[in-house]
Formats: sequence, structure tokens, C-alpha cells
Amino acid sequence: MRKVTGPEGVASAFLAASSEAQAAFGDGGCYMERFIHPAHHVEVQVLADARGNVVSLGERECSVQRHNQKLLEESPSPSVTPEVRECMHAAARDLARAVGYVGVGTIEYLYSDDGTFAFMEMNTRLQVEHPVTEMVTGVDLVKWQLRVASGVELPFSQDDVRVDGHAIECRINAETPEFLPSCGTVSMLHVPGGPWVRFDTALFQGASVPPYYDSMLGKLVISSPSREEAIRKMRSALGELVIEGVAENSELQLDILSNPEFVSGVYHTDLMEHLYGDE
Repeated sequence: MRKVTGPEGVASAFLAASSEAQAAFGDGGCYMERFIHPAHHVEVQVLADARGNVVSLGERECSVQRHNQKLLEESPSPSVTPEVRECMHAAARDLARAVGYVGVGTIEYLYSDDGTFAFMEMNTRLQVEHPVTEMVTGVDLVKWQLRVASGVELPFSQDDVRVDGHAIECRINAETPEFLPSCGTVSMLHVPGGPWVRFDTALFQGASVPPYYDSMLGKLVISSPSREEAIRKMRSALGELVIEGVAENSELQLDILSNPEFVSGVYHTDLMEHLYGDE
């Protein structure tokens, strides 16, 4: 990716990006998209069956990122107004219908503080952060992706969809405080409990965490009637989570949840840069 601020930079940026893409992927094709800064990364969850029925199931704020990798997600987005939300969801459903999409998918946008938003991409799959949507809508996305793939018609419409409360997901990654990858054997594991907490993981005491794969150890997810209470509960759950034998980032997540910029709900994709000088 290359940022271009004026016409004079287009040619050199295109050639550099195309050359890198050709070397890495065997395809030098490039496209241009609008640059928004500061930006929120907001995505809309869609579910579509083979009969043309499409529903949107809330949106997720995914602006807490390092190197374009998401760290924390929440639903609904605290930055989106009701008017913009309606437009985002309608556009997402229209897009899914236009391509005849079947299954679960995510329409991703960059959203500006002035209320405008721009399409970024569609992820044609279930995403890591799907639990926050499940916890505020009550819709089991894993179950329904299998059902619509087997030809089952959706038994509910957009008017039936309700978003209740607030959910936050923290990705628990195997990394040191210096953001270096970590590996080892899990010598102790304690997972917080309660009806409002969910920990999606394959970890167990004695599990090996090798250096060969994605660093995510699990997803800690909290739901609550309000965002303020969800933040409090997530901080409590992170304090209870114990993973020994491998370094993990729960302390980082606690820092984020305590940051005034995050707590305000008006944060952007450069939040980690503000916190840690991260680019």
C-alpha cells in the first residue's frame, strides 16, 4: 500500500506497489481507494441465503489495530450515528444482493468523523470477531453459515433483527510486552467464568504454542447492557485470565481499555500509535 497526497505521486507509487505485488503474489494489478484520516474501521455483518434473502446483523468497531491487524473489537460501534448506521447497513445488504452472495460475510468500511464512509473490502467468510455479533444479536453465525450453505431459507427478516446491549472482544495473542512473538508450553490455564463471559480457544494446560502459526491464543468476549459496564467486566475478566508458560498480551488489552481515548468511544485506527508510538 502507498499513500498518495497529490497527482504527482501517483506514477511512482503505482510502480512501487505493482512491483511488490508482482514479486509477492505473481499479480501486479493495483487499484486506488480513498484515503481517510483519521479513520474508523467499521464493518457490517451480513447473512444471505440462496433465495435472495439478506439481513445485516449489526456492525463492529475494529479500529484498535497494530500493523493493520485487529486487537480489540466491539459491537455496536460507539462512533456511528443512527443515520450513518442505517446507510451503512443498507449499502451492505445491497452489495451482497448485487453479487448474489450466499453465506455469512462482512462488508468493511473506513468511516470519517464527518459522517462519510467508503467501501474498503468484503470478507467472504466468517471472521475472528463474529462472537461480538452473536452476543448482541443472539444469532449463531456458525450454525447459520452451515444452514444457508445447505439450502435452508432464513426464517427471519431484517425487521426481526435486534441488537441488544454491548459486546467487546479482546484477542489474546502470544507476544511479549515488546510486541515480539512468544512460544512455549502452557503450564497453567485459568479462564474467567460467568454468563456474560466467553473464551473461544483451543488452549489447555500442557498445550504447546509453536512459532509457526498465527499468534492468537483465544478470544475473550464480554457482553453487558451498556458499553461502560462491558468495559468494566472485560477489565475484570482480563485480570482473572491466567496463561502461564507463554507470554501473552492481556496487560496490553488492559492498557487499551483504560485509555481515555478508547473509553470516550471516539478513537481511530491510529489509537495504538498514540499509546505506544506504533506505526
